[in-house]
Amino acid sequence: MDTKHLVDPELLAALDFMPPFDLSVEMLPQMRGMMLEMLRQQRDAAPPSDIIVEERHIPGPAGAPDVRVLIYSPPDVSGPKPGYLHIHGGGYVMGSPEMFDLQNKAVVREIGCVVVSVDYRLAPDTAHPGPVEDCYAALKWFHTNAASLGVIADRIAIGGESAGGGLAAALGLLARDRGEVPLVFQLLIYPMLDDRTVTRNDPHPFAGEFIWNAQSNRFGWHSLLGQEPGSHGVSPYAAAARAESVAGLPPTFISVGALDIFLDEDIDYAQRLVSAGVPTELHVYPGAYHGFDVAFDADVTKRFRRDSVQALKRALTRPC
Repeated sequence: MDTKHLVDPELLAALDFMPPFDLSVEMLPQMRGMMLEMLRQQRDAAPPSDIIVEERHIPGPAGAPDVRVLIYSPPDVSGPKPGYLHIHGGGYVMGSPEMFDLQNKAVVREIGCVVVSVDYRLAPDTAHPGPVEDCYAALKWFHTNAASLGVIADRIAIGGESAGGGLAAALGLLARDRGEVPLVFQLLIYPMLDDRTVTRNDPHPFAGEFIWNAQSNRFGWHSLLGQEPGSHGVSPYAAAARAESVAGLPPTFISVGALDIFLDEDIDYAQRLVSAGVPTELHVYPGAYHGFDVAFDADVTKRFRRDSVQALKRALTRPC
């Protein structure tokens, strides 16, 4: 597969700094270490911010450790705000809330909401259902403690990127089925939704060459599931595309690049939502590979960011 000629010219330079993640058990500690170093450099270079950031450890699922969260609050504390539960990406095996520190601060600044970002347990150290149950514990805590956090309890959205988008989609199903926490919206950014993509005999001929490829996708899903991807009986709370019904989910925004390995599964999920009567907005960005939004100055990234933030803002600020 050679799809470099299809990449948006403004996104080509970023590929030199982001080689494909050929993940394995042996490489995972090194990749996690590299990510920590990148975060350190990002933190050292970050400009001062007036956004209030607080770290807390909240009760985890029954019998499990506490869950670490970062709470981002606007400096303006007048009146309750809407809330957004953010779930970071990293293929289910890497990452932390700090990865999206700049993005979460921008969401707080532009929307005026409170963001809670979840440091869920990572696979393969913790397989399903640990990660999604950590996210559910954070969501329930967010809703229960909304008043003390300055949040409107019935104006909470969920979302995330890549594996975080997959966990957000699974969390939406879990919240729907448990009926304890109402959600107003889910923001799914190039979400990792379907383990069966790994086993396809006819993979997309122009998607999945860059950043997150088929080998890494298999590793991520195997790590989360603790079994071979595509196997019988995988829970929809692990792979949201496995849900028999998507009816009753909150309004949804899905975005993905046309060269992303998740392209087909994301389009399919959006079509299923529309067919189930769920208000759904789908964006496919031409020339964009997985994680393309690290190229902050590219026009396609600016459009992607505008589209996603405006969709979240509309959902959180529309009249009840």
